[in-house]
Amino acid sequence: MDLDATFAALADPTRRAILGRLRAGEATVTELAEPFAMTQPAISKHLKVLERAGLISRGRDGQRRPCRLRADALKDATDWLEGYRSLWEDRYRSLDGLLDELKERNGRDE
Repeated sequence: MDLDATFAALADPTRRAILGRLRAGEATVTELAEPFAMTQPAISKHLKVLERAGLISRGRDGQRRPCRLRADALKDATDWLEGYRSLWEDRYRSLDGLLDELKERNGRDE
C-alpha cells in the first residue's frame, strides 16, 4: 500500500471524477475523456497516475483496453483515515460539552 501515491492521485479533481465514473463500470479512454474539455493524451496521463497508485487497472478486451476501478486500494486509504475518526469524534464531543456548559452559564447569568 502506497498511501502517498493514493492521496496524490486523489488530490486532482479530474482523477476523482474518473474514479467516480469507473464506479459505474469499466470504460475506455475515449469514454472517460468525453465529459472533459481535454485531449485523450491528457486523460491518459491522469490514468497513468491512477494506475501507478493502484486505483485502476487496464485490461484488454479485443481491441478495447477498458479501465476498471480497483476498490481494494481505496479501502487501504479509507482504513487509514478511519484511524482518525475516533480522534475527531472525541474532539467534537468535548466541544459539544463545552458549548453546553457555556449555554448553561449564560442561562444562569440572565
